[in-house]
Order: sequence, then C-alpha cells, then structure tokens
Amino acid sequence: MKYTRLTKEQFEELHQEFINFLATQSIDANEWKTIKDTKPEVAEQELDVFSDLVWEGVLTSAKFLEHISGQHMHLFSLGETNMHLIAIKLKNDKDLATQEGFNWLRENLLHDDVEFLQANKTYSEDKKLDIFKLIQQGAVITRGELYTYFNDLVNAE
Repeated sequence: MKYTRLTKEQFEELHQEFINFLATQSIDANEWKTIKDTKPEVAEQELDVFSDLVWEGVLTSAKFLEHISGQHMHLFSLGETNMHLIAIKLKNDKDLATQEGFNWLRENLLHDDVEFLQANKTYSEDKKLDIFKLIQQGAVITRGELYTYFNDLVNAE
C-alpha cells in the first residue's frame, strides 16, 4: 500500500464508488461477503487497493495546501514540477489557528511581529507522495484563496 487506508467514515462516503470498484473485478455483494468471511486477507488487499486509487485521484487533482498552527501558516501552490510556499510566522503569542489570532493577523499584516517567507521546492521522483506527506503532517487541500491573497500581497509589483 502506497498511502494509507481510508477511514471507516471515508469508506462509508465512498460506498457506491467501492461497489463500482468491486464490480470492475466482477465481484458482486454475495461474493464480497464470502471473501470477507473466508479470505479476510484478500478483502484487506481490496480495501488497500481501493484506498490507493482514491488517494491517487485526490492527490492528482490537488492544487493548493494549507497548514495553519500556532504562530505559523504554510500556504502551498502545487505546480507541475515544484511547489511554491508562502510561510507566515508570528513573532508573538497569537495563535493563527484561532479566529482571534487570524483576525489579529488580518488587521496587522505590516506589524513587526509578522514575517513572510517564500520558497520553491522541486518534487522528488514521486510528486503525489510528496504532497501526501504534507497532508500526513497536517496540511489540508484547499481551493487556494489564502494562498492567492497572500501571493498577491507579497509579490505585488
């Protein structure tokens, strides 16, 4: 398994997709029950293969990631060959993960306690695995509104 198995909740959300996945392998509901009862290791393998397929699709379509915690905000734009990072660091005790801390940042962008950094990183041989590792560390896939806002702010001509 390349990524991680989907959670029970994720499998429930993707119930119909999983049925379709099994159908592509000519496994109907009765056969799936038999496999689960008599060959649990085969059932586990099917769950893992399906999980990897779902992750592949999600990671392929991801364009932006955000990781906000404590005094740090990391905003990623996921390009074809590299990712661009805008990092915002607070040098005070405000917590960006709270509404109060985020509001403080919004109202004090030019304050001395706010530091902006940027970096580009080329992906390893496996772009999707690089993105997956960031998600495992707490990043979430977004539509990129924060990234776009701060990119325009930091890189204004």
